[in-house]
Amino acid sequence: MWTEALVFMHYVAALTVSVRVLLRPQLEPTVRLSWLLVIELVPLIGILAYLLFGEIRIRGAEAETMANVRSHLSGLWQPSPEELKTLPDFAAPVIKANRATTGFAAVAGNRAALLPEDDSAISALVEAIDGANDHVHMLFYIWLDDPSGRQVAEAAIRAAQRGVKVRAIIDAFGSRAFSRSEAWARMKEAGVECVIALPLRIPVIGMLFQRMDLRNHRKIVVIDHILGFTGSRNCADRAFAIKPRYAPWIDVFLAIEGPVVRQMQAVFLQDWMSYTGEDLGEMLRMTRPVTAPGEVAQVVATGPDERRGSLSDCMVTMIHAARERLVITTPYYVPDSSLDSAIRMAARRGVDVTVILPERNDSLVVQATSEGFYYGLVSAGVKLRLFQGGLLHSKIITADGRMVMLGSANMDRRSFELNYEMNMLFLGGDITERLDERQDGYIDRSRPLELDEIRSWSVWRRLRNNLLALAAPIL
Repeated sequence: MWTEALVFMHYVAALTVSVRVLLRPQLEPTVRLSWLLVIELVPLIGILAYLLFGEIRIRGAEAETMANVRSHLSGLWQPSPEELKTLPDFAAPVIKANRATTGFAAVAGNRAALLPEDDSAISALVEAIDGANDHVHMLFYIWLDDPSGRQVAEAAIRAAQRGVKVRAIIDAFGSRAFSRSEAWARMKEAGVECVIALPLRIPVIGMLFQRMDLRNHRKIVVIDHILGFTGSRNCADRAFAIKPRYAPWIDVFLAIEGPVVRQMQAVFLQDWMSYTGEDLGEMLRMTRPVTAPGEVAQVVATGPDERRGSLSDCMVTMIHAARERLVITTPYYVPDSSLDSAIRMAARRGVDVTVILPERNDSLVVQATSEGFYYGLVSAGVKLRLFQGGLLHSKIITADGRMVMLGSANMDRRSFELNYEMNMLFLGGDITERLDERQDGYIDRSRPLELDEIRSWSVWRRLRNNLLALAAPIL
């Protein structure tokens, strides 16, 4: 009697949730099918998994606040006429796709310097903070209480003590240890305004209103509205104390000047104003002089509260624009079908495509899922290289030596759908060449992965990888 009742209740629950999956708008067919299979084939657990992780839920009040902030700021970040220029034909589709997704135009007159791979990149950031006169804005997904993290914290304290307005945002999950550290407490005591993004609430209650695994994954520093820093690097040593067995972590970090810094400022202010309610929009009326000839740059910032498109759409457009050479570096490769297809098709149509991934990943599940895509990439003609000098954490795409996109976003669904991310596009100029050279350096420290090696993997490894690759739409 009780058994039959429980079976019937599970059937009704599974049917109800399945109908919900079928009725959800803007859901890719592959994602829809994957969830239906999980719900039907894994009793109870499949239903619970969907309720916890199947939908991007954000509290209504918070989503409305973010939308209002974006609307308020949107008219303030528009470029001046002198910042705009005629765009080359090869880049026009990419820039249009980026603007349709994020709202920012491509602006001219920027300068970008590629900082060293080692911890001296943090020293350059500290020096810039020590030179600040008006304000320092910092946002990091991970800020560690290690030598590099403490150097930046001490610089922030010094700046605040001499009257500079210092605002700092850290992610509640990525920087959870730092938020309890002495350095964070001292920053607050010194007058640094400190905010924790997406705080972790009581799971049982919170999950009813908002997904518990949303993250602010951005890395942004803006100083005096003049100088910006961004890339893949967190505020931490290369030794990365929380995961030392994978060290060193290899990142890319840029120092940027020019009108595009105002776009970086706009992204920071969107987050700050959404979290605190403080209106700092007037800061965007400050404009920086255009540097001639400079470089064209464009910010591409996305988040789960706004679904006009994803970074995957922007990457796919850039990959389709490649004609001769495409080099992609990413630590995590769990793409949607359109991105994976675009990369394979680029190789098939004659583009020299190289994808660089770490040999050892800090996530076994992600590594196994990525391996499920390797055969398709290599059989299409993609040159797959496995980096052996640590955990390659850079996220870079260069196309034909004329375009480069880099930033915080990985090539996975978490970055495309759940994280707040910020990437940046550059056209031509010295920085594109420098980043191509940086990726060539990665290739020199990598080994090729050929089809024969993939075919030699054990049956268990291939079965595991391909099963997880099937589940990629919901991972």
